[in-house]
Amino acid sequence: TTQKTLLHSLQMAFPLILLAFVVLCSSGYSQRSPSPGYYPSSRVPTSPFDRDFRTLWGSQHQRTEQDVITLLLDKSSGSGFKSLRSYKSGYFGASIKLQSGYTAGVDTSLYLSNNQEHPGDHDEVDIEFLGTTPGKPYSLQTNVFVRGSGDRNVIGREMKFNLWFDPTQDFHHYAILWNSNQIVFYVDDVPIRTYDRKNEAIFPTRPMWLYGSIWDASDWATENGRIKADYRYQPFIAKYTNFKLAGCTAEGSSSCTPPSASPMGNRGLSQQQMGAMAWAQRNFLVYNYCHDPKRDHTQTPEC
Repeated sequence: TTQKTLLHSLQMAFPLILLAFVVLCSSGYSQRSPSPGYYPSSRVPTSPFDRDFRTLWGSQHQRTEQDVITLLLDKSSGSGFKSLRSYKSGYFGASIKLQSGYTAGVDTSLYLSNNQEHPGDHDEVDIEFLGTTPGKPYSLQTNVFVRGSGDRNVIGREMKFNLWFDPTQDFHHYAILWNSNQIVFYVDDVPIRTYDRKNEAIFPTRPMWLYGSIWDASDWATENGRIKADYRYQPFIAKYTNFKLAGCTAEGSSSCTPPSASPMGNRGLSQQQMGAMAWAQRNFLVYNYCHDPKRDHTQTPEC
């Protein structure tokens, strides 16, 4: 009788278990990333915000609680910060927690740039989180600009990813490693993209600063601008902590070497890291500029 009761209970529960499994899988967050075997974030000390950054704009839309910096966007303004020093190479990261719910049109970013120093022909290396509508995942967009900006002949090198976790539920670490050979984008130390130096004309070599910001990018961020920011849901917020900022400053010694991208130094990723990156691109890459038939690939010879 006990066995029959147990069997009956399992039969009754099975549809609910199956439904829970389907919901989990359909959310896109059912996979665990493979180990990259090397964790550059653990090799770089945390940089205090007050020591290494300054508020760049929207000071009234920025607040600090313990070690967490919160940026706010409402109808009046967004907010941004900038590192005090510029770098010619290094490891640049932060742990970021995004807002849930309706965030269409909102761009939350962590990026390297020299746009204030070289307006119109700047270099830039981006990690951007493109807002969304409830039930749809955030897009993480990586991009590299070399001597170009939005008001001139811009040549973007966008690769977009979904994530294997919900970035609104907790802090996750996002980072850019830039050295003389390549740029590596990391999510929780998993490399998701590399951009190699094929020649100097298509690789950023001038010093850049690290920035973070939240702003209204309604004209392009969500479904190519079809869905705009809706300020009935304001304020939109983004939380940053655990800043990692280490490398060779613009005024530093020419013998300086930046943090390593892999256990092989700065000669490229290890086989284990390459395997983890292949997993991320196979499962979560949703746009690659090199594979876009609408693009003029004579302008992107690296493809």
